[in-house]
Amino acid sequence: MQVTALHLRDFRNYARADAELDERLTVVAGPNGAGKTNLLEAVYFACTGRSPRTSTERELPRHGVGVARVTLATRGADDVEHLIEAGFTPGEEKSLRVDGAPVDSLLAVAERPLVSVFLPDRLELVKGAPSGRRAHLDSLVAAVWPARAGTRAAYSRALAQRNALLGRVKAGVSSLGSLFTWDAELARHGAQLMADRSSVLTLLAPFFEARGADLGLPGDPSLEYRPRCASSTAEGLRAELGERHEADLERGFTAHGPHRDDVRLIHAGRSLRSYGSQGQQRVGLLALLFAERDLLRAERGRLPLMLLDDVMSELDSLRRELLADLLRSEGQSLVTTTDLDHVPGGRDPGTTVIEVSDGTLSPAAWRAVA
Repeated sequence: MQVTALHLRDFRNYARADAELDERLTVVAGPNGAGKTNLLEAVYFACTGRSPRTSTERELPRHGVGVARVTLATRGADDVEHLIEAGFTPGEEKSLRVDGAPVDSLLAVAERPLVSVFLPDRLELVKGAPSGRRAHLDSLVAAVWPARAGTRAAYSRALAQRNALLGRVKAGVSSLGSLFTWDAELARHGAQLMADRSSVLTLLAPFFEARGADLGLPGDPSLEYRPRCASSTAEGLRAELGERHEADLERGFTAHGPHRDDVRLIHAGRSLRSYGSQGQQRVGLLALLFAERDLLRAERGRLPLMLLDDVMSELDSLRRELLADLLRSEGQSLVTTTDLDHVPGGRDPGTTVIEVSDGTLSPAAWRAVA
């Protein structure tokens, strides 16, 4: 599934913008502050119904205008075309439509492209807290196996219920015996969550190793799942929770379980988070995203649309060449840059470029650079 055209109305700094996209690489070029990242955000918003940059969606409509709307034209392998529309009005429910029919969510819609995004602040996925890596891993599980998407939500609900009960027991309004019921419920969902995470990382690891090598990440790149729990079974996890009743009551929350898991990105036998340079961390994140693309192709027969914001600026010339070759070889991608010379082949005939200036696209909004 590919995006063939993009239409923005009153989104961020765009009053109106229309562009057609290349089936492989499209370069979005312009000065800082022109709206390049906003263009990528709009594509992601129309693919998923949410922003990759903010949870405060009232920021999306253009200043002084109440409604933001993005429309994507897509085409599948069968050459059938579809329209995906995502609109947002502050104070109202988002408007999501596929071929004119309203939908509650875009995530399970077959007519939308899968999408992966690189933003500079997503380096926190490598060097930040474990919570970001857990959430990302669970999103990957849902993308690879949509039927398993509810496991994380079920675990989160059970965790909230157990934490609330801990507060009531501590206050003397509930009995300690009732905690065992929620131990069992949390353990049931937790064991499945851990199994899903372990399974998807087992499948992902060889792709990460290969893409890390492709992009010049030295030292045998690998992934390591680090569960908090010693046991991987529901019964074993229930026992571990039971052993910690006293400590959890003192804290007032559940301190043990899959909600404390982590994933390590490793090169040369050491954590990329702790010992990798900024450039190595950036390459590690790219390797992870492209490995996930490979996995989705292998498991679902679909290549995600890659949205890469300012990805070339901090890569050396060799890694720029490696990345550009990868982007042109397969799948569809949008890459932003302030300087076309940062994108190998960016000025070659046949390279599709969208020029952005102050929230507008050039009159020839898409063109092959001559």
